[in-house]
Amino acid sequence: MNGQTCLKSICRKTMCLLSSYYEIQKLVYSLGLPSEMIDVCIDNCMIYWGNDEKLEECRFCKKPRFKPQGRGRNRVPYQRMWYLPITDRLKRLYQSEQTAGKMRWHAEHTQTDGEMTHPSDARAWKHFNKVYPEFASNIRNVYLGLCTDGFSPFGMSGRQYSLWPVFLTPYNMPPEMCTQRELLFLTILIPGPKHPKRSLDVFLQPLIKELKYLWSTGVRTYDCSTKTNFTMRTMLLWTISDFPAYGMLSGWTTHGRLACPYCNRATDAFQLKNGRKTSWFDCHRRFLPIGHPYRRNKTLFRHKKVVRDTPPPYLTGEETEKQLDYYGALETVPRGGNWHVPPNMPDSYGVHHNRHKKSIFWELPYWKDLLLRHNLDVMHIEKNFFENIMNTILNVPGKTKDNIKSRLDLPDICSRSELHINSNGQVPVPIFRLSSEKKSVLFNWVASEVKFPDGYVSNLSRCVEKGQKFSGTKSHDCHVFMQRILPFAFAELLPTNVHEALAGIGAFFRDLSTRTLKVEVVEQLQENIPILLCNLEKIFPPGFFDVMEHLDVHLPYEVRANRLTAHYREMCRRFRFFRSGVCSRDSADVPSDASSDGSAGGSSGGSSGSSSDGSS
Repeated sequence: MNGQTCLKSICRKTMCLLSSYYEIQKLVYSLGLPSEMIDVCIDNCMIYWGNDEKLEECRFCKKPRFKPQGRGRNRVPYQRMWYLPITDRLKRLYQSEQTAGKMRWHAEHTQTDGEMTHPSDARAWKHFNKVYPEFASNIRNVYLGLCTDGFSPFGMSGRQYSLWPVFLTPYNMPPEMCTQRELLFLTILIPGPKHPKRSLDVFLQPLIKELKYLWSTGVRTYDCSTKTNFTMRTMLLWTISDFPAYGMLSGWTTHGRLACPYCNRATDAFQLKNGRKTSWFDCHRRFLPIGHPYRRNKTLFRHKKVVRDTPPPYLTGEETEKQLDYYGALETVPRGGNWHVPPNMPDSYGVHHNRHKKSIFWELPYWKDLLLRHNLDVMHIEKNFFENIMNTILNVPGKTKDNIKSRLDLPDICSRSELHINSNGQVPVPIFRLSSEKKSVLFNWVASEVKFPDGYVSNLSRCVEKGQKFSGTKSHDCHVFMQRILPFAFAELLPTNVHEALAGIGAFFRDLSTRTLKVEVVEQLQENIPILLCNLEKIFPPGFFDVMEHLDVHLPYEVRANRLTAHYREMCRRFRFFRSGVCSRDSADVPSDASSDGSAGGSSGGSSGSSSDGSS
């Protein structure tokens, strides 16, 4: 007995069940929600779409499109992508009584002065409406955000496979609806098993074409809340991604000395002589007020260095486009997805700039007029910061930032004789490292005494590995640990100055992640974060400070410029979309049996209004 026969046998006779998969396909097709399968070059050079739809081999690598054909068989391509057009789904938001009226909420709600609760409160949103008043005059036009990241559908223990979904989110609705699963529209599914790397623009072509059409022409749409027809247009406000995907979307290479896209060529980062890695140690005093005493300190930071520089200026969209043209950044699609490799880059690449391509998003006519085009995902930065802290404090072999190479670099960089390797080759124990006894105290406390309300976080006791380190922590686990546990976890285990420095970072992320942010709070965060990072620089070695620690200094600027709370910029809730057996659970998802001891996935928020609530 097959599944369909079994289903019929247990259903009422009055129920009308379709008799074949073909009939089911016809029924779904009549809903008017099409999807397209587009053949892709096996090396991601191009997609067989548009004018290239009938080609038999790749225009760039000359590899065949189809697998060798057996007798009497259909031709099978080596690789395919899936594209789900967005137009019909946006139209249906106005054809449902539950959502049609809510699509005007962004323009009709009353904003509390000095508070930020929704993207429509953002300066970027208001700036766009000021530049394009014709678009803003129709409050039913749609504002979108794009999000993408790679994940393995087979889980951490399965075979290596990188699948890349691309989501679009309409921001017209109230905050409680913006991140609902039903309103996270999957538009592109990029196949694996390989990482798309710098060929991401190749896969975005159908989406960009549709976005350009919806911007310039629009589509006739029926609004059931007003019983009228109108021409619906859309625009893309920004993208949201972790830092590696930031480079794929923006065209700015996110590694090397110029990895920070905000500091640009004005960075103070340098390469460690022995560690052979880029360090952002002592790159944050320039963000302090001019009269701050840290600026003149010659002993706590780099040798005999006084900092008089001011923060580097943030480039506008027009300035960024001029820089792209000046340095000769080229588009991906005409040259193939694998063209942007170092041998093809100009001599200025990696020296004066890190722009390896001109992103496909610059084809959107309004892209240069946006205040902030690409947003960093706060939770991914938070996770990286947390792992660096814990691995260094616990002295995890192979992962700690306080290793022999880091100690060898110390004498050339800063005055910390108490950490220098002595003449006998002995390595002094730093004040930020826990002893074996204190490790046991910490792990026993986390495993047995730390309790949260049901649905707040996963079972942290499972993350304690043999009393030596934390392992298997998901993004949301790190998010909760950083904001709720770190501020007081080391109060009795580490010296006061170390504990206070770590507690300050935890408080910074907690305040940044609240659902409702006040303007004065963001301004205070922007003033405090360089001080907090400088306090860490007084304690940890230069090898500790990679680009993920440095990016924290720019997060308040993003919130301040966009008036966009971290709640809307965290990606974990987007990837909860994948819950079926075909795809793995999201990185922030939690095992279903974790609630047995009062610790399950998600979060219900806290007294501080953290964004780590049930939808995180």
